[in-house]
Amino acid sequence: MVEPETLEQRIRSAMPDVELVRIEDLTGTKDHYQAVVVSPSFAGMTRVEQHQSVYRALGELMAGPVHALALQTYTPEAWKKKNG
Repeated sequence: MVEPETLEQRIRSAMPDVELVRIEDLTGTKDHYQAVVVSPSFAGMTRVEQHQSVYRALGELMAGPVHALALQTYTPEAWKKKNG
């Protein structure tokens, strides 16, 4: 089991330009999460590359304690467009 705050800290530490990280425990079991990550470093990356950069930030947590991660990644511009 992993606390949501641990996931957020890992992402923010590995990706210091991140503007927004939202982590939601989907099941209450601290192993199935949904995350929204907004970062200017995603510019020019494919969606797969964006997700891979978040997975790298989470490292070994993705190989065990986190069983599922529904991930949404955005550049700041895409996030603003999505949210009006």
